[in-house]
Amino acid sequence: MNWQDLLVALALVLVLEGLIPFASPGRYRRLVAMLSDIGDNRLRAGGAVFMLVGLALLYAAH
Repeated sequence: MNWQDLLVALALVLVLEGLIPFASPGRYRRLVAMLSDIGDNRLRAGGAVFMLVGLALLYAAH
């Protein structure tokens, strides 16, 4: 893996993260409000799941 691959991955993350607020700002605001009500442990667990899925996809791609 080189730095260009890392930059491409970061760019794709930014594009995907920007899709929801661009397409539906009202829904994005409601989503952020809902996330603020979720406890820290549940957010950590969700983050861990996303990281594991991402690692599995990365492993499968290579």
